[in-house]
Parts: sequence; C-alpha cells; structure tokens
Amino acid sequence: MAAAALNPPLDFLRRAGLAGSDESPAVEALAGGVSSEIWRVDLASGPVCVKRALPRLRVAQNWEAPVERNRYEYLWMKEAARAVPGAAPAVLAADDAAGLFAMQYLEPRRHPLWKEQLRRAHADADFAARVGSSLAAIHAATSGRAFAALFPTDAIFHAIRLEPYLVATAKKHPDLASEINSLVEITATTKLAVVHGDVSPKNILAGPQGPVFLDAECAWFGDPAFDLAFCLNHLLLKCAWVPQATARFLSCFDALASSYLSGVTWESAAALEARAAALLPGLLLARVDGKSPVEYLTQEAEKQKVRDFARGLLAHPPAALFTVRKAWQKSLT
Repeated sequence: MAAAALNPPLDFLRRAGLAGSDESPAVEALAGGVSSEIWRVDLASGPVCVKRALPRLRVAQNWEAPVERNRYEYLWMKEAARAVPGAAPAVLAADDAAGLFAMQYLEPRRHPLWKEQLRRAHADADFAARVGSSLAAIHAATSGRAFAALFPTDAIFHAIRLEPYLVATAKKHPDLASEINSLVEITATTKLAVVHGDVSPKNILAGPQGPVFLDAECAWFGDPAFDLAFCLNHLLLKCAWVPQATARFLSCFDALASSYLSGVTWESAAALEARAAALLPGLLLARVDGKSPVEYLTQEAEKQKVRDFARGLLAHPPAALFTVRKAWQKSLT
C-alpha cells in the first residue's frame, strides 16, 4: 500500500494520544473483509488495529453503504464487552468525522478464526454453544428501549443487509418475491435488541476465553432473530464446503441454537425461533443469488442444490430450527 494511504491511521493515532508525535511505527494493511480498510500499527506501547469503513464495498455488484456505520460498529463492541467481558476487542479511540476507530489487536495464534477452523473440519460443538450463549447474553443486555436511540440505523441495516441479501434475491425469484419481501418487512419492523448483523464464522475468533465477535458494521436496534439465523445459515452452508464434517457442523448447529434459545429472556423463545426458522431459507438463497454469494460454492450443481432446498422451505415456512436442520440433513444424503 502506498505511503499516502498509510498516513490517515497514523495521524489519527497521534491525535488520539496513542502514538507519540515523533513516533513512526510500522503500518501494515491487513487482509480481510470487503467493506473496510484495516491496518495493524505497531506502536511503542504495542500493536493496535485501526479500521475505516469504505463507501463502496469490494464486490462484483454495485454495493454502496453509509460510512457512518463505523461509529455504530465501535458502539456495538463497547456494549457487547459490557454484556460479556472479552466478547469484542477493546475500543481504544475513535474519530467519527474521519470514520476511523482504533481497537485492541488480538494475536492470531491465540485467537484463530472460527471459519478457518471449520474449513479444516475442526467443528467444536462446545465452542458453538458458547457462541450461542454469548450472543443471547448480548441481546438480553441490549433489549431495553433506551438502546433504540443509540442505534438509529434502519437505513444502514437496509443498505447493507436487507437490500443486498433479501431484496436483491427476491428480484431473481419473482415467484417467491411475496414470501421473501414478507421476511424483509417482519425483520425491519421487529424492534427488540441491538443486532450485530454479520454473525458469521469469518467474524468470530476462537479466543482462549471464548468467542470474540468482530465486524459489527451492520449494528442495529432490531430483530435478534436475524443474528441467530445468519450464523446458523453459515453452519448449514459449511456442510457443502467440507462435506466430510457434516455431522460435526450439524452438531454445532444444534448446540448453538439450543444455547441461544436457552438465553432468550426478552420475549418468548418460541416466537424468536419461529422468525429465525422462517428467515433461514431466505438467507440460504441469498448466499447463492444475492449480492454477496459465498465464495466457496463454485459449482452450479452445488448452488442449485441450495437453491432448490431454500425455495422449497420459502414456499412452506418452517416454525422450528430443528425442522430446517433435519430437512437440510436429508437433502445432503
């Protein structure tokens, strides 16, 4: 990366008092998501991570998103850490005008990415259960109406979740547009807790003290069922990616769902489960036909299998997560 591109995070760190005026630390651009620039900066006091949201995401289709999501991301991280200590990196400084914030740098060797573990067929149901219980605890701690004013991000959530995933998918499946758009409406109007919005194995570190959640750019006061369905969706899709670990992935699905539902205190667990179960096939279809398809389903036959399964459940919405899991398992045989 050119030196000019490295100046903004260093200038920000100096203004925040994290870097000395005469300090010239090494700055490394980190690989990662499609939506932000991320740097590791090796300060005299130790490494930190700096993140800046991009106005246009690095995907094939045109996908723009408000950069003010940077502020709500670090606010989510602060609330998550209050609810479950260690569940998010510590936020060190922020500059809303510049769209930057600095956070604790977590050493990858001690905090491996959950997605990478799953890719290697290492699927630990106990860890999945901790993901579920931590997520439920964060939702429970942020379920008060006071949090609605802290996360007035309906437009951001629509721009980077509902539109590219579900609305875009409905346009490709006009015969199911009514069913998919109904999911959009229910999700958009259900206001119960602060939602992460991107609870995916690629955004979860398997830390020594438990799961650490990253990349809360979609943070929103809305429907917590979205977070549960979004994460469970990935565990189903991983069965097509690493088929030899299917049984373990499905055990992770069961463990995560059970531990999460056991922690639901702000509403009926059955009501939340019904919304999550109905969302799951929509999200499955979105990961092959939306604006952000999963990168590991490359064969048309694989995509069509997901497509056929999801379409069938969208036409006949399930009310329980086990129903989805059992039907998915049967479709793989």
